[in-house]
Amino acid sequence: MDEINKEIIRILQKNAKISMKELAEKVHMAPPTVIERVKKLEESRVIKGYSANISLKKMKREITAMVLFKSKDCQGLYNFCKDHPDVLECYRVAGEVSYIAKIATNSVEGLEQFIDDSMQFGTPSTNLILSSSKKEFIEYFETEET
Repeated sequence: MDEINKEIIRILQKNAKISMKELAEKVHMAPPTVIERVKKLEESRVIKGYSANISLKKMKREITAMVLFKSKDCQGLYNFCKDHPDVLECYRVAGEVSYIAKIATNSVEGLEQFIDDSMQFGTPSTNLILSSSKKEFIEYFETEET
């Protein structure tokens, strides 16, 4: 992957709604060339899609937590998390725990209900998220190459 594609990805991660004309200006290339590069990145699935960054607070989902599970029913827990409206992400992991679910709910009672409902699938351990930061993938990619 060349430096121009990395820059295109970096810019799109920060603002996926940027026009192709603006993107072309930022990478100092002609719009048709940039459009072709983005199309190739999409076709090769380097860019898998575009999404909106939603404010959980504005959606009244101010309680966020990581719930770690020592599962006794992996498939049941997977299905429970997949279908539960409070689950944002669910990871199958190796190690002492078998699943990690990131949830966002509107109240402590909602978190408590999630924990109670999930206990049939294993033993949960809950960590409230107080704050977070997120690096875009391209930042990791750059570090890897240097």
